[in-house]
Amino acid sequence: MDVLLVSPDPRSRELTALTVRSIERRLGEALRFRAAGNGDLGIKAALRERPQVIVADEIASRAGAFALAKTVRDDRDPFTGVIVILLERSQDAWLARWSGADAWFVKPPDPFEVADRLWELLEHRGMLPQEERV
Repeated sequence: MDVLLVSPDPRSRELTALTVRSIERRLGEALRFRAAGNGDLGIKAALRERPQVIVADEIASRAGAFALAKTVRDDRDPFTGVIVILLERSQDAWLARWSGADAWFVKPPDPFEVADRLWELLEHRGMLPQEERV
């Protein structure tokens, strides 16, 4: 399963990868991570590579996590994978919802909560191997 991590902060990408990687045991396969340092690069990578999961930091820039989610969801070939946004503040939850994100968490998120929610979303979308579905 391919995961795209979008953040200008390498440390944040590293911690997010550790959080998401915790589903590997349940999944029964290794996750493949790609990284993008900003929303523009994230949009290009998401539309080109079509990962199953995108986890994006809320980025205070022209093309941040909200623009990324909105752009890939509204593309003529819409992104159908899971999008998770890591928020700087809870007041931005409405923007995450508006953008088409499937889940959002205020930083720093509880890693177990993120992993469990990601698993639920993958299961709901039928993106888990058949034997892993409960």
